[in-house]
Amino acid sequence: MKRFSRLLALASVIVVASAQTVPIFGQCGGQEYSGPTTCAAGSICVVQNPFFSQCVAGTSVGSPTSVSSVTGSATSTVAASPTATPTGFIKTSGTHFTLNGKTFSVVGANSYWVGLMEYDTTDMNQAFADIAATGATVVRTWGFHEVTTTTDFGAYYQIWNGAVPTINTGANGLENFDTVVALAKANGLRLIVTLTNNWSDYGGMDVYVDQLLGQGQPHDWFFSNTTVIAAYKNYVKAFVTRYLNEPGILAWELANEPRCLGSTSASSGLCTVSTISTWAAEMSAFIKSIDSNHLVAIGDEGFINDPGNPIFVYNGASPSLGIDFAANLNISTLDFGTFHLYPDSWGEPANPFGQQWITDHATFMKQSNKPAILEEFGIDANMSGVYASWYSTVLSTDLTGDLIWQAGSDLSNGPTANDGFAVYPGTAIYTLDTQHAAALKARDGT
Repeated sequence: MKRFSRLLALASVIVVASAQTVPIFGQCGGQEYSGPTTCAAGSICVVQNPFFSQCVAGTSVGSPTSVSSVTGSATSTVAASPTATPTGFIKTSGTHFTLNGKTFSVVGANSYWVGLMEYDTTDMNQAFADIAATGATVVRTWGFHEVTTTTDFGAYYQIWNGAVPTINTGANGLENFDTVVALAKANGLRLIVTLTNNWSDYGGMDVYVDQLLGQGQPHDWFFSNTTVIAAYKNYVKAFVTRYLNEPGILAWELANEPRCLGSTSASSGLCTVSTISTWAAEMSAFIKSIDSNHLVAIGDEGFINDPGNPIFVYNGASPSLGIDFAANLNISTLDFGTFHLYPDSWGEPANPFGQQWITDHATFMKQSNKPAILEEFGIDANMSGVYASWYSTVLSTDLTGDLIWQAGSDLSNGPTANDGFAVYPGTAIYTLDTQHAAALKARDGT
């Protein structure tokens, strides 16, 4: 969704032990692991799966998992949710996600902000706990923040000095994302991680294009210029390989809402559906070549390249979109489809457009025999009635799952980011989400 605002923040800080010990949430064992195996004081090494053991807070295997944070001179401990910590990797079978051969229901929320705001681990944990309390299984979040200066920024993952990018692996970089993963897991949640943005929020594609090719160059060169693609692959490789053996990651997404046009409206005029499909095939194959554990999707809005579709058509004439949902589902290295639903932004009525949009994508899902999820959706008015109708359509069409845009929480410094769609505990939509999660799991038998 492109309507959220950039919020300035400071990063969470995790406790780092000496070089001879593994810090909390760090890897301490697993097949082919050759690093240190002694956890920092107050934590123990716990086997997550044959490939990955992790240091978690506690003094014995049976003790509760907790997370320690340091803010100034104060240290706080957050009790984790009693929900079982995720183990094993999510796979697909036909139109379903699976875990250990059984159906895994994907239902939950977006929280792009959880790792990018001024949150200590207490607040971050609360944000995940609020999502988990609805019965959610999955959270989608940002695995990117491109900056050209560190001024006024907290967590960021890559900084550019002219055409030279440097990946931030420090406490306000990928170590910060380690905490995001650990706290999601502590609340029984898995993450879908998006690796760049079509829009300018938190940097996105145009930072790559501007820094490497010159200010104001065509947005769509992100998908076709070999220099830009190589730089993006470098970032993706660093991010993905850090979490190769992490079961808390459900999937990687290539981008949030990729289109031929972005925030700058700069265009080569040459971008078509085949441009983005070719890029998606190349990038998904690249991730698969370095990570065989995790699923891969595009993260697109699901636009339909079908002149016969009666309500929402991309006929190939405009360079502004460039997405062919059905064709992309057939890319062998993409494991599932994604689509978004914002009728107000698209100039369509909430219904019957919304219900038909879900139905159409469920049809493509069945034709491709791959899962598909409605991974973002929002409406400006009558949310309860409209969302109830959309949820009913998700269930009746056997669509694989859905993630609402977006989760909200009331934290120590006030409510989290709200673009008009945020769903806070105690509200009617929060209750509806809880009921829907139960219904979707009952449908799936999970």
